[in-house]
Amino acid sequence: MSKSKKKAETIFLVCEETGQYNYTLRKKPGGEKLRLKKYNPNLRKHTWHAEKKK
Repeated sequence: MSKSKKKAETIFLVCEETGQYNYTLRKKPGGEKLRLKKYNPNLRKHTWHAEKKK
């Protein structure tokens, strides 16, 4: 029998300052939560974005 593969899940990157959903990613489950510095077009600057599942 073949092993079941973990499918990639859609996750959202939420701005920590405004709470807006600005980016989506497809990531395999497991591992640590992402926290990236990405551009926020409404604030016109780079802010921290954290991973969140909807």
